[in-house]
Amino acid sequence: MNIKTLLMGAAAGALIAGSASAGSIVAVSWGGAYTKSQVEAYHKPWAAATGNTVISEDYSGGLAEVKSQVEAGNVTWDLVDVELSDAVRGCDEGLFETIDHSMLPDAPDGTSATDDFLPGTLHECAVANIVWSTIYAYDSSKMANGPTTIGDFFDTAKFPGKRGMRKGPKANLEMALAADGVAAADIYDVLGTAEGVDRAFAKLASIRDDVVWWEAGAQPPQLLADGEVAMTTAYNGRIFNAVAAEDKPFTIVWDSQIYDLDLWVIPKGAPNKDLAMEFVAFSTATEQLAAQASYISYGPARKSSSSLVGAYHTKPDLMMGPEMPTAPENFTTAIQNDFEFWADNQDELNERFNAWLIK
Repeated sequence: MNIKTLLMGAAAGALIAGSASAGSIVAVSWGGAYTKSQVEAYHKPWAAATGNTVISEDYSGGLAEVKSQVEAGNVTWDLVDVELSDAVRGCDEGLFETIDHSMLPDAPDGTSATDDFLPGTLHECAVANIVWSTIYAYDSSKMANGPTTIGDFFDTAKFPGKRGMRKGPKANLEMALAADGVAAADIYDVLGTAEGVDRAFAKLASIRDDVVWWEAGAQPPQLLADGEVAMTTAYNGRIFNAVAAEDKPFTIVWDSQIYDLDLWVIPKGAPNKDLAMEFVAFSTATEQLAAQASYISYGPARKSSSSLVGAYHTKPDLMMGPEMPTAPENFTTAIQNDFEFWADNQDELNERFNAWLIK
């Protein structure tokens, strides 16, 4: 049975019956290839099954916009795709609605959702959809013998040229320590000390004059394509999309990838909360998560989705399994984002990072 048949079955027997009259929700995500994957795998099938619609908006992450809406009592977003540390912190701060996990659909074999979702992917106010990672990449057409380690990213003598990095401390500090010789298992122990933070910033400072800072996920592939940088950190799915959909000659370096989750949250006071809850349940069903993985190389958050992940949607010979962050050959030096560390320290490190930028 192919994924299209499964999707049709899921839509026909959707756990959501929809409201008596069609409604709409505003779903906020990261734009580009990632939002496209959600539109194709979630939004369109939900509309077909229920008659409801999803209005997509883009943002650049963080809690500032959600917090301002909630505190002003003027919430216009119904659903937001967030990183794990923001999901935890926002829930602790009362910014999100709680989500009853019993409403989530079982796996096709009857396994309950709470047993089917990967460990650590269900939270009081959030339901995960993907596993993704921050990697770095380069244009192999311009660099025949390209970099292979995280140390190479910081070695501008061996590999001259500009570096693209996300404008913020998260992932950059971890990669800096890894490049400075800290083992993956020890990254957060070191980063949890004042000396470790100083060490990470010192390593970043060694290439600061060569960095082009990016803020939106669509920017790194464009920076590479335009030749503005020799290599750049990026979300792995954005680089994959540039290769698979646009035939760009980019190569991902998986060494010291920082892997994380993205999750759905519903802002406190969302105008269409009940409809948003229905969409969360539909979009995180086994079939929908597997379908998303045919558009972008982010791993599904449910175990039962893995066996349904097949080829890239326009290239039947391009199997998606080996492109996932969690593929064994990509995962040997992976660093798991410590959401508790970032939930506790993000504000302080953001302030230090911003001050460091203007020194």
